[in-house]
Formats: sequence, structure tokens, C-alpha cells
Amino acid sequence: MGELKIHPTAIVDLAAKLGAGTDIGPFSIVGPHAVIGEKTIVQSHVVVEGKVVIGSGNFIGHGAIIGAPPQDVSFSPERKTRVEIGNDNIIREYCTIHRGSPEGSATKIGDKNFLMAGAHIGHNCLIGDNVVIANNCLLAGHVRVDDGAFIGGGSTFHQHMHIGRLVMVQGSSAFGKDLPPFVIAAERNSVFGLNVVGLRRAGFSAKDREEIKAAFKLIYQSGLNISQALEKAVTMKFGDAAREFVDFVANAKKRGICPLKSGANEELLI
Repeated sequence: MGELKIHPTAIVDLAAKLGAGTDIGPFSIVGPHAVIGEKTIVQSHVVVEGKVVIGSGNFIGHGAIIGAPPQDVSFSPERKTRVEIGNDNIIREYCTIHRGSPEGSATKIGDKNFLMAGAHIGHNCLIGDNVVIANNCLLAGHVRVDDGAFIGGGSTFHQHMHIGRLVMVQGSSAFGKDLPPFVIAAERNSVFGLNVVGLRRAGFSAKDREEIKAAFKLIYQSGLNISQALEKAVTMKFGDAAREFVDFVANAKKRGICPLKSGANEELLI
């Protein structure tokens, strides 16, 4: 299974649980409530504190901080909260991942995600699988990011918002409203079209893509308000993919979904 390696300058609490083949680098600190799965690489100057469970095959870059208390003025240190990270993630240099804030809650990251240098994952965020979060992105508390999303560098996200599956976000953007699945988003709270290339790469059939396009046009370009569009959607024979888009809109939080940018490029709907 591989030999456990702990650099002589690292401080690893005797109560921490480390899997076979895990490598803890110089000057890293691993607290007593940490569980780190097998074959995980922890580079130098990493801090893992609080109750943190990390799966197998992860890479954690220099200076990352995982499990620190949330940046929430209402947080009490005696609360029992945690971070849960799955398998085969890449977490690059100086990422910060804070543990949950409400009692018993968790910040959760799934499998095969790529967090580039300097990304911040706030308390109680839920990150799915195969998500890419580029350099210096800032996710406030309770942000949910669904599978396959790509978030461009330097983008910021308001607390309690939801980013749907396979969303592509342009770098240096900012959002406070929900982003429905499959869209391209940019600037400030603006949708520009559908992530057609992403849908093709993800193996969506031509039929599914056409139905998603029809659902997108119903919500954004029919001239109906959201309630009217959702009522009409009930009468349409959408498959699972288009229904996912419509259901997301129906369940959007009180701030609603990001609007379509006026004059958005029609090529993004082909």
C-alpha cells in the first residue's frame, strides 16, 4: 500500500489518522481530529485543523489551510463542525477551505475537483465532482457548485447562491443570483448563452441539447415572466436534461436567477 512519510519538521498530532502511502511535507501541521486517506500528498506549510476528513489520492499544495474556523462573526469555537473532502482532488497552493458554521454542519468537496492556487471555499459550501475553480476565486458561505462547472479565475460568489451543472463562468466575474445548469456566465450577474461545447464534451445527445436550448429560450427569450414560463414548461415534453434546467429555475432562491445579457451572442445558443 505504500509507506507513510512524515517530514521531520512536520507537526502531526498522534491522534490524527493517516492512510498508507500518505506523504506529509515540511513544516505542515496536522491536528488531532484530522483523517487523511491513503496516497494523499500534503506539501509544505499546509495546515489541517479542526475535524477534517480527506479521502484518498488527493494532492494538497504548499500553504493550503483546511478546516480553519469560518469567517462568520456568529461562530462559536465550541461548535462541532467539519470539512469533508472526497478522493482524487487537486488543491493547489494557498487554498483556504473553512469548516461549517452551524452546529453539526460541514463544508463538503466531492471527487476529482481542481482548485487552483488561492481559491477560497467558505463555510458550508458544497462542491460536487469534476469542478474546476481557477486561481483566486472567492466563494462565500453556503455556495453550492454542481458537477462539471468551470469557474474562471478571480470570480466572486455571494453567500447562499447555487451554480448549476456544467456552468462555465468567465474570469473576473461576480454573481449574487443563481446560475442555471449548462449556461455561460460572465461580468456581473449576466448569462450569455449555453455552454454548447461543454454539453457536447459531456456526451449530451443532439436531442438533449435541442431540448435544453428550447428550455433556455422559454425561460429567457419567450417574453414570458418566470412564473408564466414555468407554467408553460409543465405542458412541454422535456427529457431529463431540459427538465433539470427548468427545475433549477423553479427552485431558485429568493434572489432568483441571473438574467440574460441584452444582445447576447446568438452563436452561444447553437
